[in-house]
Amino acid sequence: MMYDLRPVKAPKLRGLSLRLVTVLLESALVRPFLMPSVLKSVGVSKFRKTQTQTEPTNFPVVNPSGVEVSSVSPNEIAEAVAARSSEAMSVQFSLASITDYTRAYQEKRVSPEEVAERIISAIDESNNIEPPLRAVIKSEAEDIRRQALESSKFLSEGRPRSILEGVPVSIKDDLDMPPYTTHVGTRFLGDEDVAEDATIVAKLRAAGAILVGKTNMFEIGISPTGNNPIHGFARNPYHLDYDAGGSSGGSAASVGCGIVPLAIGADGGGSIRVPAAHCGVVGLKPTFGRVSAFGEAPLCPSVGHLGPIGATAVDTAIGYAICSGQDPKDPMSLGQPPMHLRDFHNLDLNGVTLGIYPQWFDDAAPEVAQRCRETLKVLEQAGASVKEVSIACLEETRVAHAITILTEMATAMEPHYEKHRTDFGHATRINLAMGRAFTSGDYMLAQRTRTEAMREWDRVFSEVDAVITPTTACTPPYLEPGTTRYGESDLSLLTEIMRFVVCGNLCGFPAISFPAGYSEMGLPIGMQAIGRHWDEHLLLRLANVADHHVARRKPTTFYSVLSGGC
Repeated sequence: MMYDLRPVKAPKLRGLSLRLVTVLLESALVRPFLMPSVLKSVGVSKFRKTQTQTEPTNFPVVNPSGVEVSSVSPNEIAEAVAARSSEAMSVQFSLASITDYTRAYQEKRVSPEEVAERIISAIDESNNIEPPLRAVIKSEAEDIRRQALESSKFLSEGRPRSILEGVPVSIKDDLDMPPYTTHVGTRFLGDEDVAEDATIVAKLRAAGAILVGKTNMFEIGISPTGNNPIHGFARNPYHLDYDAGGSSGGSAASVGCGIVPLAIGADGGGSIRVPAAHCGVVGLKPTFGRVSAFGEAPLCPSVGHLGPIGATAVDTAIGYAICSGQDPKDPMSLGQPPMHLRDFHNLDLNGVTLGIYPQWFDDAAPEVAQRCRETLKVLEQAGASVKEVSIACLEETRVAHAITILTEMATAMEPHYEKHRTDFGHATRINLAMGRAFTSGDYMLAQRTRTEAMREWDRVFSEVDAVITPTTACTPPYLEPGTTRYGESDLSLLTEIMRFVVCGNLCGFPAISFPAGYSEMGLPIGMQAIGRHWDEHLLLRLANVADHHVARRKPTTFYSVLSGGC
């Protein structure tokens, strides 16, 4: 089988060229002549020649049969994960974890009120350094203090609501969470007050988490970078001149710099895993429908997933346990099997078979592939066997995903387009122009391709338990000083960033990114594991094994909320 992914060759646009191309693509007179060359460069013209009569799959829903109803509550599963998380890891540096907060409260070394004040100071400082981190972009000090006081009451009475009692958590700005409005990364959405928590936020609030505010994101989540020219760029805590990744860049950066041990992101095309990789933390995109999407901005309903970004695999597993489950407000969540995390702490991987497609795995910057090869060796030494596999139609899957997500996002923004088109950043306007150029036939062909891709991956998963790749094909990009006002459009770079992630979105498989080491520049590199539907427990277990062996480094922008230091 021939490896079919090809690089996208498109010019990097910034400044005057970015503004000019944006105007031309939006011009009714010029667009018919310019858009065909754009679509050809990203592979759409060739994709349109695909011949298939496969039935379309409009949502990657897979309902298992014959599963037993679990009698174990999400809180009990989270408690079980936390109970053994104190086992020593061979790392030189570690971010404060959820269990570190729990022990600190139990031992009365710190109170939720003290944590709240330190978080308020850390958020303020992180947004006033030069250049600013811009991880948490909306935060209400009095609301944080109120939540901390409530947590102190539960703790003092000896009845914490869950392992998350008094633990700070940040939320991506495409989820509803009073008292904040939901801007979705734009300058014009979010004028109306939010009346109700998104389901995932409600679960965290009920668990006693201190919800510290809303995190930065790329406009409407339409790019896997943190380059938001409206709310400020989400920057990398390991080097502020580099990108945090996106679109959940603020969520990952808020974990990576130590402000919170857990954040919530959304992932329509790598938007949890990419920033987790770039910020040196763990990010899980669960199976499609595993986490309720109620209360999330309806941007890309057939490829979007909500999930946790954690300081460690343990933190991510706890977040996953608390946030998963059926929700009558989201029909897509109703067919799932019971969530579990059995064998999470079993570091012996004997009996687990990991697949790699060598040509795909190595289609990355040499240092990225090398660090991931080293981490794969760690998993082998833990007992896993590695089997080479081949995967067909990766190029068609990439294009089908691009058509699907851009069409859905352009449709979501259609009610605002005429009035607010120029309120978007230029890169977003170019992406929306592409989404508006796709036809109903393009979208239908993409859904037929989804069916074929899911069948192909099912074949692969008949041979292996998970497929391993780098998370991104490149290290975090440098933020050119000239891009801070208008942003930039670099379709070639975006393809490099998204090379390994889009199959999980189009097909609905769970996928996780976990740290695999660092580049020569000291920037984090992530490894990805993709699993069968509902196999999040295995992916989190793999990340936990890696956590015990892959050394972490302290970021240059760091806040020690528990100790009050930096």
